[in-house]
Amino acid sequence: MHRILGSIGAVAAIALCACSQKEAAKTDSAPVAQSGGAASKASYDPTTHVAVIHTKDFAFDAPDSVNAGWTNFHFVNDGPAIHHVQFVRLDSGKTVQDAVPALDAIMQRKGPPPAWLTLVAGPNAPNPGGELDATINLAAGNYAIVCLVDLPGGVRHFDKGMVRALKVTAATATPAVEPTADVTVALSDYKFDVTGPLTAGAHTFKVTNGGPQPHEIEIIRFAPGKSMKELGEFMAGMMGPNPPAGPPPADLIGGVSAGLPKQVSYFTTNLTPGKYAMLCFIGDMKDGKPHMEHGMVKEFEVK
Repeated sequence: MHRILGSIGAVAAIALCACSQKEAAKTDSAPVAQSGGAASKASYDPTTHVAVIHTKDFAFDAPDSVNAGWTNFHFVNDGPAIHHVQFVRLDSGKTVQDAVPALDAIMQRKGPPPAWLTLVAGPNAPNPGGELDATINLAAGNYAIVCLVDLPGGVRHFDKGMVRALKVTAATATPAVEPTADVTVALSDYKFDVTGPLTAGAHTFKVTNGGPQPHEIEIIRFAPGKSMKELGEFMAGMMGPNPPAGPPPADLIGGVSAGLPKQVSYFTTNLTPGKYAMLCFIGDMKDGKPHMEHGMVKEFEVK
């Protein structure tokens, strides 16, 4: 598992033009975010099981706690950079302060993740200014909310302070019912198996991971006339010394971030006519290459 997070920064490369391309790489020792502050937009309603999380450069505004069970996380990116939510369960009394160096070590491939750290899927990245609803089943315990994106500048956002504690408590109210999906996406090495209609309109996606590795789903919508070829060239250019100018060849729609095998999660989105692709950017356990380089790409068209 020590390579599973190796290429998460590629997600941000797709829409980097939406944020400042002039920001220089720098080390940021911002403190771990623990409180939403007086102007907090975050909220949690235990009767509707809806939690609202806002993000900005570089902090989460989130509830301090939610009840265990199914929760609809309404994620809003106030931008301008790309962000997502990755939940990390912390066992054995570990805290968010312990999570940061552990995540750094994983990213640098210095060894397998510790047994007390478990990835749990969350809302994946919409475009800056965008929103996404993802429904996640969290067991009671202590968690960190982190952003694993590392662009612009090559500094991972959790190292800029995008780490926040979340307490998941035993439910006292009536538990939420598992969502009903009209589209199911089964993730595996290395493909997306889709059941259900990918048509124009609102859809609820059920995402299952058959393993054996962690996987994610990020849906992108190509700009008119663009394809995977232009996307690949754009991403390659973003990794070089001279980032490409002009708009990216695709928009980020969202999905769910990295989850371990056997995890089940949901997200909802509205598909409009156009050409799309499902992508997994997680680094492979064997060679560290993004799963999309192993063929984990599914293109589709919405008419």
